[in-house]
Amino acid sequence: MINHIVFIFIFLLGFYAILVKKSLIKMVIGLNIMEGAIFYWFIAITDRGGIIPIVQSTQVAFNLNDPIPQALILTGIVIGASTSAFLLTLIIELNKFTDSTNPDQLGGMIED
Repeated sequence: MINHIVFIFIFLLGFYAILVKKSLIKMVIGLNIMEGAIFYWFIAITDRGGIIPIVQSTQVAFNLNDPIPQALILTGIVIGASTSAFLLTLIIELNKFTDSTNPDQLGGMIED
């Protein structure tokens, strides 16, 4: 139960950053916070309280944690880090042309 409450709080914190903040960099940070909250929640709901899934040939494997969700989350972390790096690179290049990271101050692509 506490895992769900922590997840909701962290997710809403990131959602607040995306909706309210007026800087593209802060929006990317909010997206990363939301992503971390989802990773936390997914690992928390798949934890069975078992032992690590490294079993020797003499052990009986009956109460193991499933390694598949952990591998999926690790893949998600790598994808999230690369997406964040790409977004921040785009924001830096956008800042070179417009001298602003505020989405309200950015103009369109049409030249008059």
